[in-house]
Amino acid sequence: MAVSGARPRVSWACDPDHVRGRLVFEPDAPPRSPFRRDCDRIIHSTAFRRLKHKTQVFVFNEGDHYRTRLTHTLEVVQVARSIARALGLDEDLAEALALAHDLGHPPFAHAGERALDACMAGQGGFDHNAQSLRVVTRIERRYAEFDGLNLTWETLEGIAKHNGPLTDRAGRGIGRYSDGLPHAILAHSALQDLELWSHASAEAQVAAISDDIAYDVHDFDDGLRAGLFTLDDLADLPLVGEAISDVRARYPGLGMARTVNEVFRRVITRLIEDVVAESARRAQEAGVGSAQEVRALGQAVVAFSPAMAQKEKAVKGFLFPRMYRHARINRIMADAQQVVRDLFGHFLATPRDMPPSWHTDVDSLDGERLARRVADYIAGMTDRYALDQHARFFDSTPDLR
Repeated sequence: MAVSGARPRVSWACDPDHVRGRLVFEPDAPPRSPFRRDCDRIIHSTAFRRLKHKTQVFVFNEGDHYRTRLTHTLEVVQVARSIARALGLDEDLAEALALAHDLGHPPFAHAGERALDACMAGQGGFDHNAQSLRVVTRIERRYAEFDGLNLTWETLEGIAKHNGPLTDRAGRGIGRYSDGLPHAILAHSALQDLELWSHASAEAQVAAISDDIAYDVHDFDDGLRAGLFTLDDLADLPLVGEAISDVRARYPGLGMARTVNEVFRRVITRLIEDVVAESARRAQEAGVGSAQEVRALGQAVVAFSPAMAQKEKAVKGFLFPRMYRHARINRIMADAQQVVRDLFGHFLATPRDMPPSWHTDVDSLDGERLARRVADYIAGMTDRYALDQHARFFDSTPDLR
């Protein structure tokens, strides 16, 4: 039966009837497609539930209406499904990748990640994208026959290559990984070749650009709510300023809350429409006729147009100093980083203070594997659990306000 609003699948979409399989063989489970099954496994995972108490930008006790990692993830899912549907791609695969993209984030957003990366500097560092792969391949333990969620090759590929290729054809790290690949990527690559030299599928590229769209737009909303800037401060920004002028001209006297909503629903629509048009143009121009041709193209097929890319860059250029590096945010996140550093040092020195399931075999672990175990444990913490654990072992725990 045809689904209302669905478009015929394009030839360069991933085909759920011809997946590359799972690391551990499992028979199909109709009527769900393999990609739908991946979505369901991610949604039912412990790591996914924890996202509701992990920081996006503002910590949990600053208010109930700010985005968390969970609400951000759901917004990415909505954008990804919209783009995938418009392009004729597989919506379930795009959703699975959107659902999984932040599973590896530690507490306290990127501040927590920076702290863990520094703590793990001698053991390969810490990377939240790589940790997302580690979560779904090793850390989740729900099933009798395997660790992890045993997701399809296509979903694992998209998680690993969320930001594009990681290596060249010879296997040497490129870009941010030129000094070496993260431990989680190396560990899984020894078991399953995710073709780290190539681009990911179009669905994976959709999930990645949807992440950008969601946080570009909704971080403005949270920043306005927090009083870090005003709507008038955004009036000269490309794209955003255009939407502000349109709403004020069309609805004079409209209240602030509705004005903000009208502005940013226009912005998100413009961004989605641009991605759809540019991606369709690129696919046609390149003549891609299969998912594998998308991977081998040598550049992303899903992208903003050059003009929109400049506008989106200006959006990030505003948010970085005015929000992500705002003095108020910096002060709170400096305290949060200290919490993570303190916990790491404590559990590394006293690993039996971790729950039994985390320390039963610590006597057999060398220094690097013990450090990785501690990092895995801390990375899985919610903000409030990290603060509770800090208060348990230290005399003074910051309030993070």
